[in-house]
Amino acid sequence: MDPNQNEDVFSAFVDEYQKNFFEMLFRFESKAEPIKEAWTREDGRGHGLTCVIQDGNFFEKAGVNVSRITIPLSQGIYQQMKGRRVPGSNLDQIDMNNLGQYDTYANGVSLVIHPINPFCPTVHANFRTIRIKERETGKVIDSWFGGGSDLTPIYLFDEDAKFYHQNIRDAIVEVSGDDKLYRQFKKECDEYFVNHHRKEARGIGGVFYDDFNLESFEKGLEFQKAVAYANLKSYEAIINKRKDTPYNDENVRWRTFRRGRYAEFNLIHDRGTKFGLMTPDARIESILMSLPLTARWEYNYQPKEGTEEARIVGVLLKPVDWV
Repeated sequence: MDPNQNEDVFSAFVDEYQKNFFEMLFRFESKAEPIKEAWTREDGRGHGLTCVIQDGNFFEKAGVNVSRITIPLSQGIYQQMKGRRVPGSNLDQIDMNNLGQYDTYANGVSLVIHPINPFCPTVHANFRTIRIKERETGKVIDSWFGGGSDLTPIYLFDEDAKFYHQNIRDAIVEVSGDDKLYRQFKKECDEYFVNHHRKEARGIGGVFYDDFNLESFEKGLEFQKAVAYANLKSYEAIINKRKDTPYNDENVRWRTFRRGRYAEFNLIHDRGTKFGLMTPDARIESILMSLPLTARWEYNYQPKEGTEEARIVGVLLKPVDWV
């Protein structure tokens, strides 16, 4: 398939996924009006659609964003990409003394959902493709997929964690034929979503993959779709199961405390946030959409031993093989 056709096909996938996921959220949300903002970069080299729920009766804050941007390949972006690509990749063809002749094209959908009920987990997902092109000819020098999905409970239900991971695993097995990629990407997720300054995971994981290709574009796209829709269906089932769980002020306090840890990861460690902030004329509101509406930091707060709050912290200190 022609590379330009590949871009159109991938764009159709992310547009459809954004629409389907955002519509799913309104099967639960009945108060907030959807915020939809179509945007175009001032230089004309990028556009997207930001879809947000805020201050709802079910979701405190939720966003599902699509963006397609083309920016010059800077030294900083090149070094970040080069450090993650395998030796011998096509990035080796790039003339380091003339980076100005290349562009970086990024196309993807990203989402972060923060419910109000502390017994409904936060979910994050991102599905993208990156291409390095010669600016004058449009020739694709290198391209790859990236993304994944992961769950961040405030209170841990083991059956929900197992259900989420099982569905993601099954989707990957259906495409690849075995669970090797699930095991690999689950490990990468456990290693990536960590607040290293606290030696604590952000959540109970899922899968995470960067600089990823299968034997063809079509197979890679099939993989992206499988993980994306396993994430959607699993998350809808989990919040539907937990949506009527009663909660009190202490539960809300713990939610805002854990959301503070979520914000720490996104602001300190997240590569997507860093990439966005390094982008000239970046859309800051869209980049920081992932941050919760409310968060809390208390000096040296420690949950009481034997509580559900202490139990999830224990799990976050050591990754669990849920399936």
